[in-house]
Amino acid sequence: MKVKEHVVLGTEEWNPWEVDEKNDLLQKSANSLQLSKEMKLHKDRTDFRVQIWGKAAIGLYLWQHIFEGPLEPADASAQWREGSIKAGTWFFSFITGPAVVPGYFSVETDSVVLVLNGREEGKISYATQWLHYAQTLVQTHKLQHVAVVLLGSEQCRNEWIYPYLKNNGGFVDLLFVIYDSPLVNEEDIFQWPLGVTTYRHFPVVEPSWSMLHAPRLYQCNFLGTVYKNSSRETLMEVLKQGGFDQRCLISAREEWWPQETNESLRNYQAALLQSDLTLCPLGVNTECYRIYEACALGSVPVVEDVMTPGNCGNSSMYHSAPLQLLKTMGAPFIFIKNWKELPTVLEKEQNMTLQQKIQRRKKLMEWYRQFKAQLRHKFISTLKNSFLSKDKGG
Repeated sequence: MKVKEHVVLGTEEWNPWEVDEKNDLLQKSANSLQLSKEMKLHKDRTDFRVQIWGKAAIGLYLWQHIFEGPLEPADASAQWREGSIKAGTWFFSFITGPAVVPGYFSVETDSVVLVLNGREEGKISYATQWLHYAQTLVQTHKLQHVAVVLLGSEQCRNEWIYPYLKNNGGFVDLLFVIYDSPLVNEEDIFQWPLGVTTYRHFPVVEPSWSMLHAPRLYQCNFLGTVYKNSSRETLMEVLKQGGFDQRCLISAREEWWPQETNESLRNYQAALLQSDLTLCPLGVNTECYRIYEACALGSVPVVEDVMTPGNCGNSSMYHSAPLQLLKTMGAPFIFIKNWKELPTVLEKEQNMTLQQKIQRRKKLMEWYRQFKAQLRHKFISTLKNSFLSKDKGG
């Protein structure tokens, strides 16, 4: 497996930087000045500049996996990390780390994408501080355009952010929200993918020859937590009763671990690399990191296609929830409604030739590459349509 960069985000599960927000202000000022100089070099060569403030771990999926942007220093525990990339006539810069604190870094453009975590109450409180900071910059005419990429609630209970949206009298032009929000309208609210666990060190992966062509030891894998009275218990029973636990790599635990050790991360990645299929049972939401990580390593996701409790569901634009974004973009997954369908899937797997599996694997990995490229194009196009039309008085 060829790995471009190992992504490590520290010890806190969703936003590992909150505790150290006040540290190293002098260092951050110097780094901010460095970024300022770099951006000025690009100013004359670009029509539009956007600064991305990465204040949630999902920002690394946006920047490193979708934008394929560089990030320096390589040390993921650094107080300040930054990168820049040119897309046509647009120049994007990205800043992240505990030293990125409201009021203590240079705002070099009037157009900002703010990446936030709104998954639970504590994170929402932190996210609103950043929204209030951005709002102040808009009111003082230092910012003109603001978009938000939001790790939303797993139950799609995101009402707290609605007053900040421009269509509701606020200042946020665009919202890209994770999970199947019924408010997605493809006008100012868009669905965004969950991506991989950057906070658990999952790396940027570049496909190798062996990843695409080598036979794999296992038909399927599941390494994860089995919750009481969940469909995961059904999955375990089906695997055991059919003897499929002999063909599949299964490692179940009763408690969820927010952090991986180096060994457990290696074991998890090896399981995906050595399996033709990756079983993706429901969690709190149908969408899980495992889906995207399996795609990255060429293991076809077998997805439990069932809606979870809460407010997620179909929107006015899409009617295929759950996983509307993936389905709309033609994800070549195996969707099942009940794990009792799994024996049929695995028996079919038994009859496939290696060449058939290789072709399927190539199709999956090419789809995932295109998926990220299309999202990058759509993201930039959406910013252009919104930000430039506003500049023209639209």
